[in-house]
Amino acid sequence: MYYTYILQSIKDKSLYKGFTEDLKERLKVHNGSGDDYSSRKRPWKLIWYCAFDNKKKALDFEKYLKSGSGRVFINKHLL
Repeated sequence: MYYTYILQSIKDKSLYKGFTEDLKERLKVHNGSGDDYSSRKRPWKLIWYCAFDNKKKALDFEKYLKSGSGRVFINKHLL
């Protein structure tokens, strides 16, 4: 399975949108060492995810969520 997900920073309520094949491990990475962006805003909580059986569809949906219309969709339907 492939996952597109949204995390919310407990620290400042900002959102992080991503893609992974292992959701539990990816959340551990974000709350552990993470990259520069995610390490500055941790701890993170998972607020939404969607499972796909097709990698391209999951990546395309991640790209959509990061677009302007995707942000509107998140605010209207997911938050």
